[in-house]
Amino acid sequence: MHILRLVALLSLVGLAACAPRLQPTGEQIAVPAIAANESTWQAGDGRILPLRRWLPAQQPKTVVLAMHGFNDYSNAFTEAAEWWAGQGIATYAPDQRGFGRAPFTGYWSGEDRMADDLAELHALLRRQHPGVPVYWLGESMGGAVVLHGLTRHPNLRPAGTVLVAPAVWGRSSMPLLYRTALFVSSYTIPWKTFTGSGLKIQASDNIEMLRRLSRDPLFIKATRVDAIHGLVNLMDEAALARPAGTPLLLLYGVKDEVIPKKPVERFVEALKMTPGVDMRVAVYPQGWHMLLRDLQAEVVWRDIAAWIGNTRAVLPSGAQRDTLPLFSESEKQEGR
Repeated sequence: MHILRLVALLSLVGLAACAPRLQPTGEQIAVPAIAANESTWQAGDGRILPLRRWLPAQQPKTVVLAMHGFNDYSNAFTEAAEWWAGQGIATYAPDQRGFGRAPFTGYWSGEDRMADDLAELHALLRRQHPGVPVYWLGESMGGAVVLHGLTRHPNLRPAGTVLVAPAVWGRSSMPLLYRTALFVSSYTIPWKTFTGSGLKIQASDNIEMLRRLSRDPLFIKATRVDAIHGLVNLMDEAALARPAGTPLLLLYGVKDEVIPKKPVERFVEALKMTPGVDMRVAVYPQGWHMLLRDLQAEVVWRDIAAWIGNTRAVLPSGAQRDTLPLFSESEKQEGR
């Protein structure tokens, strides 16, 4: 999301008219299915997409369907999922369209298609593990996909939903310069890519992990403008989501430099005022954007496992915050 800062610096000059490009998706022509080796799955439009799984030694008590963040891929959940497997939790994570090993790398697929993929995978995992509760977990962009999925498929309710630093930074919370620059560049130079190099944004205190990502060829380094346009459209939808009927756990780090505090607090406030919303919030004073891979990541893994085991239980970390404002005045000066 910090790429928006770079886009905001684009010169607003007239160029040949273009339009944001979406990767091609088909009509509903196939029956969704998980491959026998569970390393891929087929979506309803026939697209074959990568899928990873981490299973406990025994029958799982719970299944987590995990959606990764922007420019990331299923690898984001490796350490957390291995730890959860030791707690009897199975984790499945796809490479979402345009990311990781999925086709059309770097091209946005559309927020509705992403939400439909989530819904189709949910149904498949319900059949794969009959009688086992399926939870949704979304990190950053993945959190926005989960929120849009809850809105787009209101009758398809997971046992619970975990939002890790959710991308709810919609246009209504962005400075006018950001919105204007993104609009103009999306329809003039949608093909242009930006790396974000030079921006002083830190996503985690786990420096060795960040270095590994910088060397990982599957982690996207150069982002197309039209992909940013698509991401912001998705964040618009996520910020407006008011999911009722499923327990929610929202996690956020005070040191987050990617998703600003103001839209997160605004989102939490709106949910607290929505009838039927069952939500808990945890704020980690030493947490960054990549909460699941920070140096204190195990604290977050443990909280998630405890909440999945009992959505009414006290979180082991003590990070739960039940009242507004979410952040103290000093905390507002940290991160974004």
